[in-house]
Amino acid sequence: MRAMSLETSTQILDAVEHLPSGATLVIHEFSWDDYERLLNDLGDRPGLRISYDSGRLEVMSPTSRHEKCEVLIGDLVLIFCEVFHLTLEKAGGTTWRRRSLAKGAEADGSFYIRNAKHTIGKEDIDLEQDPPPDIAVEVDVTRNSAGKFRIYAGLGIPEVWRYHRKVCKLYALTNGKYKEIAVSGFLPRLTGEMISDAIEMGRSKGQDEARRAFRRRIKGLKKKQ
Repeated sequence: MRAMSLETSTQILDAVEHLPSGATLVIHEFSWDDYERLLNDLGDRPGLRISYDSGRLEVMSPTSRHEKCEVLIGDLVLIFCEVFHLTLEKAGGTTWRRRSLAKGAEADGSFYIRNAKHTIGKEDIDLEQDPPPDIAVEVDVTRNSAGKFRIYAGLGIPEVWRYHRKVCKLYALTNGKYKEIAVSGFLPRLTGEMISDAIEMGRSKGQDEARRAFRRRIKGLKKKQ
């Protein structure tokens, strides 16, 4: 593999460190070793989303609006699982990657539900031997995450949620491609519309009210079982 010079490494790291909110940096012909080195250099710096697909590196710096949506969606999943007594392991913006596939990505949110028991107690999850998260979430405010679907498909993530232009759509992996579905395969009876409604309420009335309203709605679903 091509070795990245110290000068180039420093320039890229500097560009990433000064990436404006909402901006995206794309670099082509980037080696896997360089990708892993960049992840290591950046450490646990919050707020960046880095993806890698066969030599193409993309670094995105989210906006505050993006982060609010991401946090609220995580709360909604937690509420749903509490009401329906489902085991949940939240993996947040973990970097999911497989060197053997030359693919890696950080989702805006990721959750283990059906496979939660396989991750409990594990310090590090290795997709070369461990199952991928059941659900990955993408929030599109200033960029289009559709290109990351190819990465998620390669990693074998069975369900992806995409919130874009005030609409949340759910997709299931079928024969290597994502197809839109009406209801989540992991959270029974949960629809994208329910998530969209909660996010809009959070925007207009605040996240506390959105969470309370969502909990009432989910409890209503459970009573109808």
